[in-house]
Amino acid sequence: MTDGTVADRTDIPGSVLAELADAFGVGEVRERRYLAEGLMNANWRLDTSAGRFALKRVTDVSPDRLSRNLGVLAALADDGVPVSAPVATAAGSLVAEVGDAVWCLFPWAAGVHVRGVDLSLAQAASLGVHLGRLHVSLVRACGRGLLPSVPDTVTADVTSPERAVEKSRRLSMAVTDKGTGSSFDTVVTATLDHRRALIVRYADRRPQHTAPEGAHGWTHGDVQYRNLLWEGGELAAVLDWDRVGVRPYAEEVARTAQVQFGVGGVFDLDRVSAFVGGYRSVMPLEATALADGVRRLWWKRMTDFWQLEFHYDRGDFSCDELFTADEALLHWWTERLDQVEGAFAAG
Repeated sequence: MTDGTVADRTDIPGSVLAELADAFGVGEVRERRYLAEGLMNANWRLDTSAGRFALKRVTDVSPDRLSRNLGVLAALADDGVPVSAPVATAAGSLVAEVGDAVWCLFPWAAGVHVRGVDLSLAQAASLGVHLGRLHVSLVRACGRGLLPSVPDTVTADVTSPERAVEKSRRLSMAVTDKGTGSSFDTVVTATLDHRRALIVRYADRRPQHTAPEGAHGWTHGDVQYRNLLWEGGELAAVLDWDRVGVRPYAEEVARTAQVQFGVGGVFDLDRVSAFVGGYRSVMPLEATALADGVRRLWWKRMTDFWQLEFHYDRGDFSCDELFTADEALLHWWTERLDQVEGAFAAG
């Protein structure tokens, strides 16, 4: 990501900000502060004559999809899920399209972001309970017609080893063609060579069919620590609802555990088990479904290179650190597949 791109991401032209303030009816904007914690979308804290708000510019979800997702939050809040309903525009919309961008606004939520490994075991279990209740509440929202009906079946793509190797080779060529000889380029070149060897070596451990095990339904889509606020030791707010979608529940449980407790190149398996146990105390989920979800997530991580696609295809370097961190975890995880799946089953 170039300096110009960073400036574009963090800046809001005054005319756009004034139009947004008018659209959402918040009066004069007295101060704005860019929030650097986000990865995909851009966020600001606004201090206005009507109070403090969180402004979000959404870049990768259509306005219709975003409006649908935001439309369930009031019902979830009434259900006890720690969320804030979005602020509607004067026209009654939950989304504003201003300055060639899509925006939404929320009341400011107090709290701090806490990495999963910094949660106590009791807090990890509590997070699992909250995720289970969130899924239950989304079931109710669907039953009320706030979300489309859940299909009877879902499928999950399983990338073939051949396709994964092909993608990695294309990226190796991209490093040669577009790289600058940086230390990151050097690491990526060696990593891609190693990844190809891992894909071939462990291809027989990949999921063998496209039908995930266990129940499925509406899910949040990105329950990671940057999207959670804690206050006084309790979960205070679940943020960023633009990725709501129908998925296997085991997929969201596995992914949440990975991004919360897969830190520093290892899984904190005690916290994984506590988290899964909390979830299963609310939402029944068979051990076989959990094992299937974890194995599918592992193979997805093995065959996915999205951070490198951002870097070399888009010129966006914002996720480079995620690539190096995820690569370390992938190697540790691959060497301990059965141990990791056992920790999930023990929850």
